[in-house]
Amino acid sequence: MRAVIQRVSMASVTINNIIRSSIGNGLLVLVGIEDADTAEDIEWLSNKIVNLRIFNDDQGVMNVSVKENGGDIILVSQFTLHAATKKGNRPSYIRASKPDIAIPLYEKMIAQLEKDLGKGIGTGEFGADMKVSLLNDGPVTIIIDSKNKE
Repeated sequence: MRAVIQRVSMASVTINNIIRSSIGNGLLVLVGIEDADTAEDIEWLSNKIVNLRIFNDDQGVMNVSVKENGGDIILVSQFTLHAATKKGNRPSYIRASKPDIAIPLYEKMIAQLEKDLGKGIGTGEFGADMKVSLLNDGPVTIIIDSKNKE
C-alpha cells in the first residue's frame, strides 16, 4: 500500500456536488492499493498513520499524533499512486489493483483506521469521480509505502 498523508486544517470530499466527508484539524490520506497488499500491510500502515507525530506540541515541535490530539481522518482511494512513468508520457496503472481486490482491502483499511483511531473516519467512494479539497497545514506531506517501510 502506498499512502500520501497530509496534515490539514480542513479537508472535504465531494461527489456529484454533495459533500461526502468533511473534517477540520486532522489528516487527509490518499491510499493506493496493489494486488500484493495484505492484512499485514493494512495493520502496519494504519498504525503508522494514527501514530505519526506530525502535529505541533505546546512548544511548536511536531511531537503529537492525530490520535493524541483528537484530530480526524479522511481516507480516499487513489489508484494513480501506483502510476508507472518510466516509459513515455502516458502513465501505466498496471500495478494498481482492480476493484474486485481493491475494494475489500480499502474497506479493511477503513475498519482498521477506525479501530486504531478509536472513532469513525471520513471516506471517499471507491471509483467515484471525487473532488477533494484541502488546506494543507504546514505544509506537511508524508509519503509511505508499506513495502518499503521507510
